[in-house]
Amino acid sequence: MAATHPTHGHRTAKHNLATGMMVFAAVMLMIAGILAVLRGIAAIAEDEVFVSTPNYVFAFDLTGWGWIHLILGVVAVLVSMGLFQGSGWARVTGVGIAGLVIIANFLSLPAYPVWSVVMIAMSAFIIWALCTPRRGDA
Repeated sequence: MAATHPTHGHRTAKHNLATGMMVFAAVMLMIAGILAVLRGIAAIAEDEVFVSTPNYVFAFDLTGWGWIHLILGVVAVLVSMGLFQGSGWARVTGVGIAGLVIIANFLSLPAYPVWSVVMIAMSAFIIWALCTPRRGDA
C-alpha cells in the first residue's frame, strides 16, 4: 500500500518561517529606529560625543547628521509598527528605510566607526528578513 505524505505540514512550516522573519524584521527595525533616535539626540545635544575626522571625503556637520539620524529613527519606528500589523506598505517602506539607514551610517562612519558598522549589519538583516518571500506572495 502506497502512503501519501500530506504537504500542508511543509507549507505551514514555510508560513511560520515567513511570519517569524516578518516579526524579526519588525523588532529589529524598532530597535534600530530607537537607537538611531538616541544617536541623533546625542549628536544634536553634544557634538563632543563623536570623533571628528577632518580629512574624510564626506565631511558633514555632526549636528546635521544628528537630525538625519533622528528623522530616520522616528520613521523606522513608525514603519516597524506597520510591520507588526502586517501592512504591505510597511514591508516595502521598511526595506527603503533600512537602505537609507545603511547609507547614513556609511557616510557617518568616521564619526562613530564601530557603532556605524553595527547599524549597517542590523539594517542588512532587516532588509534580508523583509525580502524573504511569504506564502501567497507573487
